[in-house]
Amino acid sequence: MLSIKLRPVGKKKQRSFRIVIIQKHSKLTGAFVEDVGWFNSHTDLFSVSQARVRYWLDQGAQPTDSVHNILVKAKVIDGPKIPVHSTKKKKGEVIPPVREAAPRQEESVRETPSQPAIQEVTQENMATPEASPEG
Repeated sequence: MLSIKLRPVGKKKQRSFRIVIIQKHSKLTGAFVEDVGWFNSHTDLFSVSQARVRYWLDQGAQPTDSVHNILVKAKVIDGPKIPVHSTKKKKGEVIPPVREAAPRQEESVRETPSQPAIQEVTQENMATPEASPEG
């Protein structure tokens, strides 16, 4: 399955990104199918080839959440932006998960004691020193 992703380019602390069509599970630094634009996160400038992006979307390519937001800003895709960063929850507020995970199979539950067993120390349990090591 193809995906539209941001591919990092440039120096370490001066990253900019190429918008590329790439296999969903391949490395970002590996081979890509087509380069359709660029995005500079420092200046929020971008350029997108709208015709090529529409073509790949029609072919079934899925954009990542960040690329989706860039495409909404470029008016290639209609609709709301997707929240990429998690928000802090306030006291008593429950934030629903953005994507629901597949139901997990129930694991076997081991019974664990609620409190560790404590032995009482009595005169009978204590070892009696028979001879002191003092010389």
